[in-house]
Amino acid sequence: MKAIRLRHPASPDNLRYEDMDAAAAPGPHEISVRIRASSLNYHDYIVVMGGIPTPDGRIPMSDGAGDVLAVGEGVTEFKAGDRVVSTFFPAWPDGLPSMAGFASVPGDGADGFAREEVTMPATSFTHAPAGYSHAEAATLTCAGLTAWRALVTEGQLKAGETVLVQGTGGVSIFALQFAKAMGANVIATSSSDEKLDRLKALGADHLINYKTTPGWGTEAMRLTGGRGVDHIVEIGGAGTLPESIIACTIGGHISLIGVLAGFAGPVPTVQLMAKQIRLIGITVGTRRQQQDMIRAIDATGIKPVIDKHFPLERLGDAFRHQASGAHFGKICVDI
Repeated sequence: MKAIRLRHPASPDNLRYEDMDAAAAPGPHEISVRIRASSLNYHDYIVVMGGIPTPDGRIPMSDGAGDVLAVGEGVTEFKAGDRVVSTFFPAWPDGLPSMAGFASVPGDGADGFAREEVTMPATSFTHAPAGYSHAEAATLTCAGLTAWRALVTEGQLKAGETVLVQGTGGVSIFALQFAKAMGANVIATSSSDEKLDRLKALGADHLINYKTTPGWGTEAMRLTGGRGVDHIVEIGGAGTLPESIIACTIGGHISLIGVLAGFAGPVPTVQLMAKQIRLIGITVGTRRQQQDMIRAIDATGIKPVIDKHFPLERLGDAFRHQASGAHFGKICVDI
């Protein structure tokens, strides 16, 4: 079968389209899957750029969706022909996270889904949403579940509350869609008026161009009549967290999930305490949370926004497109 391996020194130019042995037959409690699609995340980009050290020849990509080819002894949840989507943390089924970190994460601590076939424990997958294409399903593993956990699992989002999303990447657009489906108001930020218009078409109630309005935290307060925002999906990290704290309501909730604007920096702790804000770091979520999200998707009919498709052999071009910042929504890989 065909696969992409990341050769040293890591870079999009060293993604090699190679032959490898077919996946082994499934053993007890395993399934074999013909992978049909993947999607790009910032985590994958860091791996490919060498920001996360991996062995020479690592198969990248944390997200995978496809068809079950065969099931091993003891597998009752799946059968041949089922459409499935991978889990980001195969060793985190439910409950509190462990200290294992990224050791089992596909495309990072273990080989990922930039290949045609895999054989893995059945718990490494869930069923895909009904009616989803493979590419649509592949957007859920990282971006979709991160947004779901931020707003629903940790934020306990309620109808009538206000959510602020930053930018037009996969997590932010999923957060907008989940928020609107649950009856929330959404403030969306971007540096592009054209992208803001597209966010409005998806249901955003208020728009802020953070280039022309650098004090967007104060503007968010104004848009809420001085009350502040209930939930913020914080993509930027250190560089944008101070504005998020300004924007947040008393007792509000900030999910810190990204580092696009810096890995470290000063935090206005007095404001954080004075507003009694709940600040939580989010790294994707559990298999159980993914199953909850997929039930919600089946009930609401939400469909992901896909920017562009690339074939597997052009994975390097897909990452170059991601680096350009021109995309709106998810970049998918057809396998």
